[in-house]
Amino acid sequence: MNESFTFYRGLPRFPLAFLPTPVHELKRLSAALRGPRILIKRDDQTGLCSGGNKTRKLEFLIADALQQKADMVITAGAVQSNHCRQTAAAAVLAGLPCELVLSGTPPEIPNGNHLLDLFLGARLHFADRPQRNQRMLQVVEERLAQGKRPYIIPIGGSTGLGALGYCLAMEELNEQLQAAGEKVDIIITASSSGGTQAGLALGARLCGFTGRVLGISIDNDKLDGAPFQTELSKIADDACRRLGLSIHFEPDEFHVQYDYLGQGYGVVGALEAKAIALVGCTEGLLLDPVYTGRAFGGLLDLIRKKVFTSSQTILFWHTGGSAALFAYAAELEQRIHGLRAELVA
Repeated sequence: MNESFTFYRGLPRFPLAFLPTPVHELKRLSAALRGPRILIKRDDQTGLCSGGNKTRKLEFLIADALQQKADMVITAGAVQSNHCRQTAAAAVLAGLPCELVLSGTPPEIPNGNHLLDLFLGARLHFADRPQRNQRMLQVVEERLAQGKRPYIIPIGGSTGLGALGYCLAMEELNEQLQAAGEKVDIIITASSSGGTQAGLALGARLCGFTGRVLGISIDNDKLDGAPFQTELSKIADDACRRLGLSIHFEPDEFHVQYDYLGQGYGVVGALEAKAIALVGCTEGLLLDPVYTGRAFGGLLDLIRKKVFTSSQTILFWHTGGSAALFAYAAELEQRIHGLRAELVA
């Protein structure tokens, strides 16, 4: 076994992240909102090429690729995919070539995550989103025909194996809260491909966390044609199987908010822009335009609607993605310009 491996409950990890990531309070924002106490878990600081939540998943997925003697990794995502950028960086550290299948056409000027993919040496392929998975399988077949041993990482790294990264992360958080004498009522995270939320739910059960894990969907209420919560239960059950646990999750055990889908994936609206601007000007903290901006925008709206009481403590799990801000500069500047008077007030 490669001496660089560590182990989690007997399963190999390829260390990539700077852990534990910090937890701190957003005091200025809470005061501005006159709302509940808000903590934040900073997985934007996992450290791998500007950080993000996928790094934790990739520790298990890259370890599996190396165990299987793969000689390259292939994955897919949007042009501004945080997952693709972190996969490319992880592959560099593992000594594996990386190929990415990205949605759409190459931008005229590379920016954000797309630019970082190029810096990291990944080989890029482009396809319309409906044909993206088919194109990825074509790339896999081409490499197999060349005698390569590719390891396929599904979109978002959201498998039972990848979700173990967030099972471990929940245990990490629980230890931090206990050491600080903190009690959290609700954990809120952006939810899309499902691995982060599924892993958090399993970790919460294993460490006895008594609060609620709420995913704010940033995409839709279905994943690969199935109800999203059904997919969450499948991922969590697969994670349990890998740990040798007989635990089962029902779909209705997962709490997901679907009211903040906006105009669709990656389309920046007033909700995201206001959240990015407000958190920036009160806490000096960057959210991203696709995931955390939308999820934090949902949190702000739920606070406004008095869904949470002022006596509760909420923890927002920051999943990273600030590199994508630069690719959305025009949309964000236009939106934020119209919000300045409101933010100052």
